[in-house]
Amino acid sequence: MSEQVVLPVSSSWQRIDAWLAVHAPTTLALLRPPVAADELESVQRALGVQLSVELRESLSCHNGVSEWTSLLPEQSPLGAADIAEHWRMCLEIASDNDGLVTRPWDDEPWWHPLWVPWAVSADGNAHVIDLRPGDEAGRLGWAGHSGGGDFSDSWPGLATYLHEVSRALYSGGGVREMYPYLTPDGQLWWDFGEDCQSLNDEPLMPAPLGLR
Repeated sequence: MSEQVVLPVSSSWQRIDAWLAVHAPTTLALLRPPVAADELESVQRALGVQLSVELRESLSCHNGVSEWTSLLPEQSPLGAADIAEHWRMCLEIASDNDGLVTRPWDDEPWWHPLWVPWAVSADGNAHVIDLRPGDEAGRLGWAGHSGGGDFSDSWPGLATYLHEVSRALYSGGGVREMYPYLTPDGQLWWDFGEDCQSLNDEPLMPAPLGLR
């Protein structure tokens, strides 16, 4: 990505919301209202860690979605309670299966207590925010069902990721080879490549740019 000013998380969400209101109201309707302060504090107590500033800002815009939807490339954002539930589930599985230890053939463990799952793919893989101390704290990576965590193609932070999503909707281009489309029922759908024409035998239309 070329050097540019990255919008704050809330600004990117405002742009995404405005685009959805014009072009994909069905998807916009699935976004939940902002998280309540007491729910946010409860989640942080459950995880035993302060959520990143960017994630708290995102949850203050939308507390996830009411059902899984291709709102973002490959994934759908989680609400605060869903974050705590997914984190707890992964920690329990990892604790029972030596998943907290990095295996010799992996670069990362299967799970780490300082990974916060902020979104999930359709098949349940978690897009995590890495809160381990160091220069790369706050980066985004994947924690899947098999193998160790994957930060080989990470984003530096949530603000950068959401900025790129809003840029694609307004200026065109993809987000790492995924491009936005509209389904016949007015939902946003991201798919690989610039020439996708159908989804489940239903036509796809390239997403319009901006608010035209």
